[in-house]
Amino acid sequence: MRKQRASFEQVEISHGGIAVTLRPSLRAATILEERFGLPALHAALEDLNYTVICEIIRASEISSGTPNAAAFLTAVQRRPLLPFFLAVRAPLFELVSMLTPAPEKRVQPLHTTGKQVTWAEVFAALYDRATGWLGWTPEQAWNATPTEIDRAYRAHLEKLKAIHGGGSDDEKEPDPEQAERNVAAGLDPEFDRAGLQALKSSGRRK
Repeated sequence: MRKQRASFEQVEISHGGIAVTLRPSLRAATILEERFGLPALHAALEDLNYTVICEIIRASEISSGTPNAAAFLTAVQRRPLLPFFLAVRAPLFELVSMLTPAPEKRVQPLHTTGKQVTWAEVFAALYDRATGWLGWTPEQAWNATPTEIDRAYRAHLEKLKAIHGGGSDDEKEPDPEQAERNVAAGLDPEFDRAGLQALKSSGRRK
Protein backbone atom coordinates (compact mmCIF):
# COMPACT_ATOMS: atom_id res chain seq x y z
CA MET A 1 0.00 0.00 0.00
CA ARG A 2 1.36 3.40 -0.93
CA LYS A 3 2.05 5.69 1.99
CA GLN A 4 0.09 8.92 2.31
CA ARG A 5 1.48 11.65 0.10
CA ALA A 6 2.54 15.12 1.07
CA SER A 7 0.01 17.89 0.48
CA PHE A 8 2.17 19.23 -2.37
CA GLU A 9 3.55 17.32 -5.32
CA GLN A 10 7.30 17.87 -5.23
CA VAL A 11 10.41 16.67 -3.43
CA GLU A 12 13.82 18.13 -2.68
CA ILE A 13 17.13 16.34 -3.05
CA SER A 14 20.37 17.66 -1.63
CA HIS A 15 23.99 16.58 -1.57
CA GLY A 16 27.29 18.34 -1.07
CA GLY A 17 25.58 21.54 0.01
CA ILE A 18 23.48 21.77 -3.18
CA ALA A 19 19.70 21.30 -3.19
CA VAL A 20 17.39 20.83 -6.18
CA THR A 21 13.58 20.75 -6.16
CA LEU A 22 11.96 18.11 -8.35
CA ARG A 23 8.37 17.94 -9.53
CA PRO A 24 6.59 14.81 -10.85
CA SER A 25 4.97 16.69 -13.72
CA LEU A 26 3.00 15.09 -16.53
CA ARG A 27 5.91 15.96 -18.82
CA ALA A 28 8.35 14.08 -16.56
CA ALA A 29 5.98 11.12 -16.24
CA THR A 30 5.53 10.89 -20.00
CA ILE A 31 9.26 11.19 -20.76
CA LEU A 32 10.37 8.67 -18.14
CA GLU A 33 7.64 6.16 -18.99
CA GLU A 34 8.56 6.33 -22.69
CA ARG A 35 12.30 5.94 -22.07
CA PHE A 36 12.31 3.32 -19.34
CA GLY A 37 8.82 2.19 -18.27
CA LEU A 38 7.64 2.82 -14.72
CA PRO A 39 8.74 -0.55 -13.24
CA ALA A 40 12.30 0.11 -14.49
CA LEU A 41 12.42 3.36 -12.51
CA HIS A 42 11.76 1.54 -9.26
CA ALA A 43 14.29 -1.13 -10.20
CA ALA A 44 16.91 1.53 -11.00
CA LEU A 45 16.52 3.05 -7.56
CA GLU A 46 16.79 -0.36 -5.94
CA ASP A 47 19.92 -1.15 -7.96
CA LEU A 48 21.49 2.33 -7.57
CA ASN A 49 21.61 2.75 -11.34
CA TYR A 50 23.41 6.07 -11.72
CA THR A 51 22.43 6.63 -15.36
CA VAL A 52 18.69 6.18 -14.82
CA ILE A 53 18.76 8.13 -11.55
CA CYS A 54 20.35 11.05 -13.39
CA GLU A 55 17.59 10.88 -16.02
CA ILE A 56 14.90 10.94 -13.32
CA ILE A 57 16.47 14.06 -11.84
CA ARG A 58 16.86 15.82 -15.20
CA ALA A 59 13.30 15.06 -16.33
CA SER A 60 11.76 16.17 -13.04
CA GLU A 61 13.64 19.36 -12.24
CA ILE A 62 11.69 22.59 -11.92
CA SER A 63 13.03 24.63 -14.82
CA SER A 64 13.24 27.84 -12.81
CA GLY A 65 15.16 26.14 -10.02
CA THR A 66 18.58 27.46 -9.02
CA PRO A 67 20.91 25.62 -9.09
CA ASN A 68 19.59 23.41 -11.83
CA ALA A 69 19.92 19.65 -12.21
CA ALA A 70 22.92 19.93 -14.55
CA ALA A 71 24.93 21.86 -11.94
CA PHE A 72 23.82 19.45 -9.24
CA LEU A 73 24.90 16.38 -11.20
CA THR A 74 28.18 17.97 -12.25
CA ALA A 75 29.02 18.50 -8.59
CA VAL A 76 28.04 14.90 -7.81
CA GLN A 77 30.55 13.53 -10.33
CA ARG A 78 33.39 15.08 -8.35
CA ARG A 79 32.55 13.16 -5.20
CA PRO A 80 32.11 9.50 -4.18
CA LEU A 81 28.76 8.19 -5.42
CA LEU A 82 27.65 6.15 -2.41
CA PRO A 83 26.85 9.21 -0.23
CA PHE A 84 24.94 10.63 -3.20
CA PHE A 85 22.84 7.48 -3.54
CA LEU A 86 22.10 7.45 0.18
CA ALA A 87 21.02 11.10 0.05
CA VAL A 88 18.70 10.94 -2.95
CA ARG A 89 17.29 7.41 -2.98
CA ALA A 90 14.37 7.91 -0.56
CA PRO A 91 13.09 11.20 -2.01
CA LEU A 92 13.39 9.80 -5.53
CA PHE A 93 11.30 6.77 -4.57
CA GLU A 94 8.67 9.23 -3.35
CA LEU A 95 8.96 11.22 -6.57
CA VAL A 96 8.53 8.15 -8.77
CA SER A 97 5.44 7.14 -6.79
CA MET A 98 3.95 10.55 -7.62
CA LEU A 99 4.31 10.06 -11.37
CA THR A 100 0.93 8.29 -11.26
CA PRO A 101 -2.35 9.74 -9.94
CA ALA A 102 -2.89 9.30 -6.22
CA PRO A 103 -5.63 6.74 -5.47
CA GLU A 104 -8.92 7.86 -4.03
CA LYS A 105 -11.54 5.88 -2.14
CA ARG A 106 -14.30 4.44 -4.26
CA VAL A 107 -17.91 4.06 -3.29
CA GLN A 108 -18.60 1.36 -5.88
CA PRO A 109 -16.33 -1.45 -7.11
CA LEU A 110 -14.82 -1.30 -10.55
CA HIS A 111 -15.98 -3.52 -13.39
CA THR A 112 -13.14 -5.16 -15.31
CA THR A 113 -13.13 -5.62 -19.08
CA GLY A 114 -10.67 -7.52 -21.22
CA LYS A 115 -9.02 -4.59 -23.02
CA GLN A 116 -5.38 -3.73 -22.28
CA VAL A 117 -4.18 -0.18 -21.66
CA THR A 118 -0.71 1.22 -21.00
CA TRP A 119 0.59 4.01 -18.82
CA ALA A 120 1.29 5.98 -21.99
CA GLU A 121 -2.45 5.92 -22.72
CA VAL A 122 -3.26 7.02 -19.17
CA PHE A 123 -0.89 9.99 -19.44
CA ALA A 124 -2.28 10.90 -22.87
CA ALA A 125 -5.81 10.83 -21.42
CA LEU A 126 -4.72 13.15 -18.59
CA TYR A 127 -3.28 15.61 -21.12
CA ASP A 128 -6.50 15.49 -23.13
CA ARG A 129 -8.58 16.17 -20.03
CA ALA A 130 -6.39 19.07 -18.98
CA THR A 131 -6.35 20.79 -22.37
CA GLY A 132 -9.86 19.76 -23.41
CA TRP A 133 -12.22 19.59 -20.47
CA LEU A 134 -10.33 21.91 -18.14
CA GLY A 135 -9.23 24.39 -20.79
CA TRP A 136 -5.60 24.55 -19.64
CA THR A 137 -2.84 25.54 -22.05
CA PRO A 138 -0.47 22.78 -23.19
CA GLU A 139 2.28 24.23 -20.99
CA GLN A 140 0.00 24.26 -17.94
CA ALA A 141 -0.95 20.65 -18.65
CA TRP A 142 2.64 19.48 -19.06
CA ASN A 143 3.76 21.26 -15.87
CA ALA A 144 0.91 19.94 -13.73
CA THR A 145 1.28 16.59 -12.00
CA PRO A 146 -0.91 13.59 -12.87
CA THR A 147 -2.62 13.88 -9.49
CA GLU A 148 -3.32 17.59 -9.92
CA ILE A 149 -4.90 17.00 -13.31
CA ASP A 150 -6.87 14.02 -12.03
CA ARG A 151 -8.28 15.91 -9.04
CA ALA A 152 -9.08 19.02 -11.05
CA TYR A 153 -10.87 16.86 -13.61
CA ARG A 154 -12.84 15.05 -10.90
CA ALA A 155 -13.85 18.40 -9.38
CA HIS A 156 -14.93 19.64 -12.81
CA LEU A 157 -17.10 16.57 -13.31
CA GLU A 158 -18.64 16.95 -9.87
CA LYS A 159 -19.48 20.54 -10.77
CA LEU A 160 -21.15 19.43 -14.01
CA LYS A 161 -23.03 16.72 -12.16
CA ALA A 162 -24.23 19.20 -9.55
CA ILE A 163 -25.44 21.54 -12.27
CA HIS A 164 -26.92 19.04 -14.70
CA GLY A 165 -27.38 15.87 -12.62
CA GLY A 166 -27.31 12.35 -13.98
CA GLY A 167 -24.39 10.14 -14.93
CA SER A 168 -24.08 6.64 -16.34
CA ASP A 169 -21.54 3.85 -16.60
CA ASP A 170 -21.66 3.40 -20.37
CA GLU A 171 -18.12 4.65 -21.10
CA LYS A 172 -14.94 3.05 -19.81
CA GLU A 173 -11.53 4.71 -19.44
CA PRO A 174 -8.01 3.69 -18.36
CA ASP A 175 -7.66 2.94 -14.64
CA PRO A 176 -4.35 4.20 -13.17
CA GLU A 177 -4.84 2.35 -9.87
CA GLN A 178 -5.12 -1.00 -11.63
CA ALA A 179 -1.90 -0.23 -13.48
CA GLU A 180 -0.21 0.61 -10.21
CA ARG A 181 -1.27 -2.68 -8.65
CA ASN A 182 0.23 -4.54 -11.60
CA VAL A 183 3.47 -2.57 -11.36
CA ALA A 184 3.70 -3.34 -7.64
CA ALA A 185 3.17 -7.01 -8.42
CA GLY A 186 6.00 -6.95 -10.95
CA LEU A 187 3.73 -7.39 -13.95
CA ASP A 188 4.04 -5.88 -17.39
CA PRO A 189 3.10 -2.17 -17.45
CA GLU A 190 -0.09 -3.07 -19.31
CA PHE A 191 -3.17 -3.83 -17.26
CA ASP A 192 -6.78 -4.81 -17.67
CA ARG A 193 -8.93 -1.78 -18.35
CA ALA A 194 -11.14 -1.19 -15.32
CA GLY A 195 -14.57 0.39 -15.44
CA LEU A 196 -14.68 4.00 -14.39
CA GLN A 197 -17.69 6.14 -13.63
CA ALA A 198 -18.97 7.84 -16.77
CA LEU A 199 -19.95 11.42 -17.48
CA LYS A 200 -23.40 11.79 -18.87
CA SER A 201 -21.94 13.42 -22.00
CA SER A 202 -18.44 11.93 -22.40
CA GLY A 203 -17.06 9.13 -20.26
CA ARG A 204 -16.55 9.84 -16.65
CA ARG A 205 -13.40 8.77 -14.89
CA LYS A 206 -13.69 6.63 -11.78
